[in-house]
Amino acid sequence: MKLNEIKDNEGSTKNRKRLGRGIGSGSGKTAGRGVKGQKARSGVAINGFEGGQMPIYRRLPKRGFNNIFASEFVVVSLGRIQTAIDAKKLDASKTVDAAALKAAGVIRREKDGVRVLADGELKAKVKFEVAGASKPAIEKIEKAGGTIKLLSAAAE
Repeated sequence: MKLNEIKDNEGSTKNRKRLGRGIGSGSGKTAGRGVKGQKARSGVAINGFEGGQMPIYRRLPKRGFNNIFASEFVVVSLGRIQTAIDAKKLDASKTVDAAALKAAGVIRREKDGVRVLADGELKAKVKFEVAGASKPAIEKIEKAGGTIKLLSAAAE
């Protein structure tokens, strides 16, 4: 193989649409924009504009409340933790906390803490130190012979 023989796979590249190149091209003159009007001009951004009618996002009432002080937990299932233990990424003999889960690649970032949920099965005897856990998760951990220490008030 020589440098002059290198080419893309068949169909991997497509020629760009050349606009405004005469009537015979199929997209000449108005270049596929139709005729006149605001949208035929360049630099138009009118998302949510309904032609002067009151937009739907203003017609509908506001709902709910967004607590800016709420804690945001990273959710991890027991099945995901067991998979990491089986793959030798997590050491079951050591304490499993947010830092250990991050180092093992189970979670990406710690946020306000880790909350364990009961999805999947846990076979290993593991000692957890996490921000929160669901009741079924706590039962499954204790049934497997492990212990769990909750660091925050978000136990339920």
